[in-house]
Amino acid sequence: MTAVPALGLAIIGGTGLYKLADLQDVEAHQPVTRYGAPSGPIRVGTLAGKRVAFLARHGEGHSVPPHRINYRANLAALKAVGARQVLALNTVGGITERFGPRVLGCPDQLIDYTWGRISTLSEETGADVLHVDFGDPYTPALRREILAAAMRADVAMVDGGCYGATQGPRLETKAEISRMRRDGCDLVGMTGMPEAGLARELGLEYACIAIVANWAAGAGPDPDEQITLEEVLANVDAASADLGSLLSALLSRG
Repeated sequence: MTAVPALGLAIIGGTGLYKLADLQDVEAHQPVTRYGAPSGPIRVGTLAGKRVAFLARHGEGHSVPPHRINYRANLAALKAVGARQVLALNTVGGITERFGPRVLGCPDQLIDYTWGRISTLSEETGADVLHVDFGDPYTPALRREILAAAMRADVAMVDGGCYGATQGPRLETKAEISRMRRDGCDLVGMTGMPEAGLARELGLEYACIAIVANWAAGAGPDPDEQITLEEVLANVDAASADLGSLLSALLSRG
């Protein structure tokens, strides 16, 4: 597989984020890794004068549920086309007061509640066992760059917070969200792990922009509010309106 020169940043889009509208001169790559094929084609193009790769985590038609995503293949394919940094865009529910619908956040911690997913490159017999440090699951330097870019672009973003990764694809019960709040979670999503851990094993810098689409079950002002897909997508669209300027500021860093 031929790596694309001068490509540093890869972006993984979550629910409602299946393409980068401002990506120019796009080429589609269909890499197959030792772990299999990624969720869909990797779109490599130019954004703010820089080469960028984009991958829709659930596939471009949202056909892959969170527990069936080949996270290893996704990240290995991005690394193969030259990515050194991965910016994960994660559509999430808000649990605590700072994270209401249409808020953008850059979490600094996570708790993994998923089960049954392949969560390491060391899965196969004979593979080297990797014991990576994961105290800071998101690369601090990349987080600082994202927050600085948000400030330059005048995009409101919450600094910090704990992302709780659940199994999906169903949404959580009120009792589960209450437990997660007690555990210290501010956000809930279904794809934050094993993605972050695998990025660390692959030596990729990794950070998350959490796009709050709704209050988690029982967490909002109306504890009996039901969450609809239409509401989720509308909030994602609204919250993502400034992502283009934020990404341009991030790519324009010195």
